[in-house]
Amino acid sequence: MPMWQNRIPMILLAASSVSLLSPLAQAQDKTTVGFVTHSQGDSFIQQIIEGAQSAAKDLGVDLKVAQQSGSDPDGQLKLVQNIVNAGAQGVATSVPGESMARSLNDIIESGVPLAQYNLLSRAVKGPYVGERSTESGRILGKMIFDKLGGASAKGKVILGNCFPGLTVLENRGRGVEESLKAAPGLTILGPFDVKVSAVENYNHWEQLYAANPDAVALVGLCAPDVASLGKLNAANGDKFIAGGYDLTPQNLKAVKDGHAYVTLGQSAYVQGYLPVALVVQAIKTKKPLPVGFFNAGTQVVTASSVDMGNNLPKITFEQLQTISASPDATVEFYKPWAKTVAGADALNGMQPISAESQ
Repeated sequence: MPMWQNRIPMILLAASSVSLLSPLAQAQDKTTVGFVTHSQGDSFIQQIIEGAQSAAKDLGVDLKVAQQSGSDPDGQLKLVQNIVNAGAQGVATSVPGESMARSLNDIIESGVPLAQYNLLSRAVKGPYVGERSTESGRILGKMIFDKLGGASAKGKVILGNCFPGLTVLENRGRGVEESLKAAPGLTILGPFDVKVSAVENYNHWEQLYAANPDAVALVGLCAPDVASLGKLNAANGDKFIAGGYDLTPQNLKAVKDGHAYVTLGQSAYVQGYLPVALVVQAIKTKKPLPVGFFNAGTQVVTASSVDMGNNLPKITFEQLQTISASPDATVEFYKPWAKTVAGADALNGMQPISAESQ
């Protein structure tokens, strides 16, 4: 029997003829949900965690967060197994590798509801919350395409992927290339592996640009890229168009300072909040979570325009910077959206899992 199926029993301690529940048993009187992430320390991942913490507060459950520094599937799976074995009644996790699927399905079959977010495996028998990855890439590619002059654009475009092989990132890359190919004069180089850590990411982009100093645009598919490209562009006289993903404070600063053109958000708060809401609903209703896709939304941000999606209020770039840097401001901003989830049927809006890559 898998270790995570062995529930730790409540222990009764007798003292002075009075029976007391152990601290673990007392903690289990309240619903506990596990939340497991990759890339510990990354600003974007921290925004996802803050969304999950907000959901736990709104829904009255305890949230136990476990993180790994990289994106190793075996390490991520071990964290999930440990947190479930310790007594969590449900869990949400990113899935950085297909090798996790079988064991995650064992957890689901044992009666523990599980939701995926940000990185998925279609082999996992649970829902996924994230962006429409290929369409997101098309949007980013179109932004770069237009900025370069549209169909008449010419030159090299370098594409970087911090984690080759991950479905979501591969889909993004295909979407970017699809949009850029509308300009016959553009030559797409890559995608190249640019690594996920901030230091390695910058070094790889620096090497790629040194080998292609005539590139007209550099486009990344991951959270660290815009900050790295902004720094690189500033160091080289802002000679190329830079674009990429996520609304971290570092990325927004690169856009504001004019060293990067565009960054796309993927609703980090939603990716943290909604998986927790789904898991809590399953625990309370005792109904398994279906396989399906929940579109967290794509946010398009330049220095002159901000579109946050999800029917959220219009804001300025400066307001977005404040929200990005402040968990409290983020919670306040997302309250209208959260009210549509907390206390409601969290399954509303579910699409077929195939919609993720369309």
